[in-house]
Amino acid sequence: MTRVKSGVQTKRRHKEVLKDARGYFGSKHRLYKTAKEQLMHSRVYAYRDRRQNKREFRKLWITRINAACRMNDISYSKFINGLNKAGVEINRKMLSEIAINDMDAFKELVEVAKKGEVKEVKVAKTEDVKEKNTTKSESKKEEKGKAISSMTVAELRELAKAKKVEGYSTMKKAELLEALK
Repeated sequence: MTRVKSGVQTKRRHKEVLKDARGYFGSKHRLYKTAKEQLMHSRVYAYRDRRQNKREFRKLWITRINAACRMNDISYSKFINGLNKAGVEINRKMLSEIAINDMDAFKELVEVAKKGEVKEVKVAKTEDVKEKNTTKSESKKEEKGKAISSMTVAELRELAKAKKVEGYSTMKKAELLEALK
């Protein structure tokens, strides 16, 4: 019987580990044993930090809401309790965005929380923002009209696919440009 050697498999395994360890400092990207050890630690940290990231963002949102609440003479806990009693269901991420971008709407939410009863809150500024976004998108469309002729056929086909143009896969560039206009 011939002797079976595992050099090829070992080499492949080592190459994979060293490939994953690129960018690490010192021997951690050069030597197999230290690279493998560092990769194990890195994967543990990545798993842990994916969960910690959520906690950190929640803490940030709460801090921002608390700062905005203090500016409106109410504590964070009373604000959240008042919103819950009033039946306002809005998450902390959105509350922090409102606190940063739309202080008038946040003041109305504070008033609702202080009263603790159901009230309709109008966020008029978001409608203004939508109108601004539509005017921006119209100007972008004009720019796209100019830039569309400089696109490649592959990019034009992607655009045609998004706009659901029939037969886009067999069209030439001139035909695609016509169909997209």
